[in-house]
Parts: sequence; C-alpha cells; structure tokens
Amino acid sequence: MGGAIRAFVIDRVDGRTSSGMRELSQAELPDEPVLVQVAYSTLNFKDGLALTGAAPIALRMPMVGGIDLAGTVIESRAPEWRPGDKVIVNGWGLSQQHWGGYAQQQRVRPEWLVRLPGAFSLKQAMAIGTAGYTAMLCVLALEGMGVRPGGEEVLVTGAAGGVGSVAVAILARLGHTVVAATGRPDTSDYLRGLGASEVIERSALAAHGPPVQEERWAGVVDAVGGHILANALAQTVYGGAVAACGLAGSRDLPGSVLPFVLRGVSLLGIDSVMAPRAAREEAWRRLSVDLDPARLDEMTVVEPMSKLPELAQKILAGEIRGRTVIDVNE
Repeated sequence: MGGAIRAFVIDRVDGRTSSGMRELSQAELPDEPVLVQVAYSTLNFKDGLALTGAAPIALRMPMVGGIDLAGTVIESRAPEWRPGDKVIVNGWGLSQQHWGGYAQQQRVRPEWLVRLPGAFSLKQAMAIGTAGYTAMLCVLALEGMGVRPGGEEVLVTGAAGGVGSVAVAILARLGHTVVAATGRPDTSDYLRGLGASEVIERSALAAHGPPVQEERWAGVVDAVGGHILANALAQTVYGGAVAACGLAGSRDLPGSVLPFVLRGVSLLGIDSVMAPRAAREEAWRRLSVDLDPARLDEMTVVEPMSKLPELAQKILAGEIRGRTVIDVNE
C-alpha cells in the first residue's frame, strides 16, 4: 500500500503545459483525511482542456489530473468513512485546485465523497462520471420547471458526447420524445439505440437565427453553448426550460431576451463542480433508477491511463463518442 503510485501529472515546463505518467510516493499525496485506493477515473471535456493546456484548468502545478474518481477507502481520519467503503468523487476542484483521480491512490476531503449506489460497480460509476451526473442534474432541473413526458419534444445538443449520451438515454427511458442534435451523422444509429426518436444535424441550430422562432421544445439539455443555445432558446415553447451545462462549442450566448419576456422561457444554469452533497446524492439515486445499465454499457469504452494524451486530443476534436472510463491501474 505504501509503494510507488502511478499517476498522470500536469506540469508547466518552460512556460508550456506538459503532462505525462509519473511515479509518486504516498508521502507526496495531499494531506487530506481520507485515503482512497482508486480503481477508475474517466475522461471529460474538461479533462481534455486540462491535460492539453487548451484552457487554464489546472490552477497550480504540479497537478494530478482527473476530475472524477471511484474507489475504496483504505484509511480515514473522518468518522463517517471507514476502510472498505466504496466511494465516488465528482468535481470539487479536482484537477484544478486539488489533485485528482488519475492516480492509483488519492487523499481527499470527506465532504467530497458520495457513497457508491448499490446498483453500480465502480467501473459503471465512472462510466457515468461527471458527464452523466451532470446530465441527471439537468433532467432534475427540467422536471423542477414542470417538463414532463407526454408533452412536446425534448432536445439534447452535443448528443453523442458524454453529457448528451446519458441525457438521451435517461430522457427516453422516462418517456420523453427525444430529439438528438449532433455534428456527427455517423452516430445516428448509436443515438437512436440510446432512445432518440429523431436525430438532427447540428448545422440546423448552428447559424444565427431570429430571436424567437417556431415553438418546438418543451425542454432542452445543452452542453454546447453559442448559437446552438441561442436557437434552442428561440425554439422553446411557452413556459419551457433550457438546462445549460457546457461550452463544448462556445462560451458565448449570442441571443436575445425575447424568449424570456415573450414566452416565459427559463434558462437554467447547471453546475456540477460545487453542487451540495444533497443534490449529488439525489442525482446518483435517480441515476440508479432511471439509467438502464445496458444503455450505459453501449455508450462506454475502457482505456488505460497511458492513453490519456491521445484521448485528450480526441475529446477536444469531438472524436470521442459516449463515455470513456480510465483504468488507472493499466
């Protein structure tokens, strides 16, 4: 337990971001109360930004990457967690201000931990990861605004990505008519397999459009931003809601106030990083009920930690479909 720990570390060398495999000692880990034997992490868009330096995600160096982890508690100075507990961490500044999940062991704060639901294995928990947990937060937010199955269609943008794939699967299982928007036509069969009733080209939403358009969407899960978010708002029905959780396309919102003041549309900001424990526990509880494990398996691949440099470039280029689990012991 006290031997060398393989980790994927981000650093800055000669003013440029550099990342790669490194061996750490247990003494080098942060001085936090709970030591976790990490089994799996995952790959998210934010991880791609951090590992490549495409955005200043890592705020101090050196930094162990990985915004997620799932594993088993092996030491704890916190009374609520005991050796043998199966746990998940999503967000909380991992890979930004705190060392993250791309390591065989990690020390974390007890308040960051969520107990692994009995419905999932550690691998499945990371197949869900921050992307799937964020998708569930979006669904819960839409439900809070009255979006229910049986009404108008629900739109999911960036549908072939991590958030989008899980959102399509959950919404379809709940009985919504789901329209999936993607820039990758070759993923149409995949998205229909997850439950999408229709797949549309991203280009249909990508151009500048009128501030209010024909009403179509009862609700929207958007992980893209930019003109796609603006057009989704413009097409949302009276009293509908849009849950915005990402900026894979753009951080801008080139839109108008008209959908809000003429149609009463709600724009719901979804943050998964600092969400309180109660919200996290409810999201994971609902995931254990509303996400079909078979659908989860269909969207998931497992890759070794050694492939992270290649995978980081691919996720930023939009070439990763569904969910990628990182086996930190491979």
